Amino acid sequence: MQTSPDGGESSRHELELALGEQINALLSATRALSERSAAHFHADLQPAAFHIARWLYAFGPARPSAIAEAVGMDRSSTSTLIGKMRSLGLLDSSPTPEDRRSIIVGLSKQGRRQVAATLEERGKEFYARTQDWSEDDLAHLIKLLARLTSEPSP
Repeated sequence: MQTSPDGGESSRHELELALGEQINALLSATRALSERSAAHFHADLQPAAFHIARWLYAFGPARPSAIAEAVGMDRSSTSTLIGKMRSLGLLDSSPTPEDRRSIIVGLSKQGRRQVAATLEERGKEFYARTQDWSEDDLAHLIKLLARLTSEPSP
C-alpha cells in the first residue's frame, strides 16, 4: 500500500476502494432492474426466460443449443424455459431446413411485443436516473465505462 507524504493512506487507494463500492452498487442496481424487467416480461416465468427473450429479440431465431451457449445456461434449463415460453405463446418453433429433427425457436409476435414493452419500461427507469445529466456528463461516463470494460493492452 502506498502512503502519502504525511504517512497516511494513499488517496489513490481510497479512490480505488470508492470505485469498487460504486461498481458493486451498479451491479446490485443492475441485478434489481433485471429482476423487475423479468417480472414485467412475464410474472409466471423465471428471470432467465427474459434473458433468452432479449437474446432472441436482438439476434433472431436460433437452435436451443445456440441460445443456451449464448446466454450462458445449460441446455436442460434452456429447453425447459423454451418449452414454458412456447406454451405461453411467447415463442414459435419450426424444424430446421437442413435437419428436420431439430428445431429453431424465435419470438412470436406476442413475444416481440412483450420484450419491446419491457425494454421500453426498463429504458424509462434508466432515463429517470440520467435525465438531469448534461450531454457532457453522459459522454464522459460512456468514455470512462468503455475504458473500464475494454481489454487491457498487453
